[in-house]
Amino acid sequence: MDRSLDAAAFLQIWQHFDVDDNGYIDGKQLDAFFRHMLEKFGMKTEERTEEMTEEMTEDGIKGLRDRFMSAFDTAADQRLQIQELATVMLPEEENFLLLFRRETPLDNSVEFMRIWRSYDSDSSGYISATELKGFLQDLFLQHRKSITPEKLEVYTGAMMKMFDKNRDGRLDLNDLARILALKENFLLKFKMEACSQEDRKRDFEKIFAHYDVSKTGELEGPEVDGFVKDMMELVKPSISGTDLDKFRKSLMGHCDINGDGKIQKNELALCLGLKLS
Repeated sequence: MDRSLDAAAFLQIWQHFDVDDNGYIDGKQLDAFFRHMLEKFGMKTEERTEEMTEEMTEDGIKGLRDRFMSAFDTAADQRLQIQELATVMLPEEENFLLLFRRETPLDNSVEFMRIWRSYDSDSSGYISATELKGFLQDLFLQHRKSITPEKLEVYTGAMMKMFDKNRDGRLDLNDLARILALKENFLLKFKMEACSQEDRKRDFEKIFAHYDVSKTGELEGPEVDGFVKDMMELVKPSISGTDLDKFRKSLMGHCDINGDGKIQKNELALCLGLKLS
């Protein structure tokens, strides 16, 4: 494989195969990708032509795909994420996407919203190129890596091209969720309208515990944000930061009965039509 790829060339390859621009390659896109890999980076010598012909069959491509995915599909979802492909195709000095890899997956919208609030510094509901640059610079500092201003500009531009899905020059909540590989909405596990009152109470306890990251018995700050984000996305999969702020204000108006800027456990239960005892 050609290890001289830079971030710009990698971006071209990625965009060629991520045709629906959803941040991953799966299904027929995966087969097309591995066929391309065999043709471009595979067996090029004359003495291996016969072997290459054999591997270019559907079974051969499936075998290559299975071997590759077992080694690099870290999420085990039969999709090839952009970070997973970057690990294989980019040399380490160019692979700034590795900065987004975590020892543990980002599986809670509370932490995600903490990050969002930190870098949406003007509270516009979007991450601008300047704010994204600050985010990347902090990532390099956290990983004890140095970066020149020129390289930071290149990486910021590359990230915008990769993840700014509607090409408006800024990132929304969904764009940042793709960058940080945020796991599936926690609330999708529950179908409260189909449950008995006891089942609803049990599910409520699980839900509240998930968002009460600080274990104080109340939701505040990014805990409220995370809950609001997941609630909204049950009915509107693509939301903006301004959408979230409007719904958050409405929720606080209904649920923050004592006006302390937090949502107590019993306050949220009452909002959801539950009586805890």
